[in-house]
Amino acid sequence: MNMKFSEEQINHFMDLAIDEAKKAESRAEVPIGCVIVDNRTQEVVSVGSNEREETQNAIKHAEIIAIEAACNKIGSWRLEHMSLFVTLEPCPMCAGAIINSRIEEVVFGASDPKAGSVGSINNLLTETRYNHQPEVLANVKSKETGDLLRNFFRKIRGKK
Repeated sequence: MNMKFSEEQINHFMDLAIDEAKKAESRAEVPIGCVIVDNRTQEVVSVGSNEREETQNAIKHAEIIAIEAACNKIGSWRLEHMSLFVTLEPCPMCAGAIINSRIEEVVFGASDPKAGSVGSINNLLTETRYNHQPEVLANVKSKETGDLLRNFFRKIRGKK
């Protein structure tokens, strides 16, 4: 693996994704956050957090929102020199968007045994029949990102 960032930088960008996840939680959304970073400048290009509940739109995942914002910001659908940091393993839809946008690297926190498509159920990002395979770094701050989700769902179950 040839990650573009130091361990310190990886942790910093995952902390920013965690901050986005906490913003989602404050809006009663599932706490998932995403940050897209330009590998050449180490600058944050875009952020996203889940908006599914507030928009009642199934595709409003953190990654989709961040990818769309990055494309709008740089004026291209090709995010070739970008890394995506997300607090939860991407689902099939988000993995597809990552492939289609040519994101170079994906760093994620907690694994998702119910919908994860970057190793848990399958691994779309290493499928060589697709025209693009980003590098992947899994389980960065997985305890912290997993605890965010577990605590969120524990609170919801407690309210019912």
